[in-house]
Amino acid sequence: MPKFSANLTWLFRELPFMERFRAARDAGFEGVEVLFPYDCPTQDMRDQLVFCGLTFVLMNCPPPNATGGPQGFAAIPGLEDRFRRDFDRTLRFSRVLKPRHLHVMAGAADGPDAETVFIDNLRWAAARAPDQSLTIEPINRIDMPGYFLADYDTAERVLAAVGAPNLSLQFDAYHAHRITGDVMAAWSAHGHRARHVQVAGYPGRHEPEGGEIDYPSFFARLDAEGYDGWVSGEYAPATTTGAGLGWIG
Repeated sequence: MPKFSANLTWLFRELPFMERFRAARDAGFEGVEVLFPYDCPTQDMRDQLVFCGLTFVLMNCPPPNATGGPQGFAAIPGLEDRFRRDFDRTLRFSRVLKPRHLHVMAGAADGPDAETVFIDNLRWAAARAPDQSLTIEPINRIDMPGYFLADYDTAERVLAAVGAPNLSLQFDAYHAHRITGDVMAAWSAHGHRARHVQVAGYPGRHEPEGGEIDYPSFFARLDAEGYDGWVSGEYAPATTTGAGLGWIG
């Protein structure tokens, strides 16, 4: 089976945040990710990671707008300076937390100018942090209306145009299903670009079992193809987190 990590923004929410690290370890996870770890003491999070023996797999960047604004703006024309300032802020957090991957969020935009800005910003970010793995993730526009990076063909063009060895695809099977209707076909076409995988069931975005996505076959496919990255549970538990962890067995 793949290496599984727990998204602590979504899982173990019945516990205070700092207690989720130990809960993830006790449940059998070897890694964790946190979408926006900007509001908690960074060194305290690092201490929990070390104490629990967990790999910090992924965090999003740049930091979210605390007033409820867009989550990401790497593809928004006119906000290049803001993206770059906040990317540097993300790097200050990453030096302590040491994530395997930084997910660069595109934000809500459309059209060729947005694609050009996204490519330019990603080229800059990849050069700014050459030793840090960066990812981009197609996100469906039902869950995130107006999001720029909403299909895999665009992701392929962007990755090819940037051409940076430290930039790759983040493949979320839930979003892939909502975008394409066929997770296996999407993986066949684009899985070679993937450095990180996330999973959730469909419909409902609950545990990755049952429903319309055949996760046992998907996990077997990852193993057969030698995928050696992490697979992270990023879903809303149907009840408590612990009651629905049979999928990692």
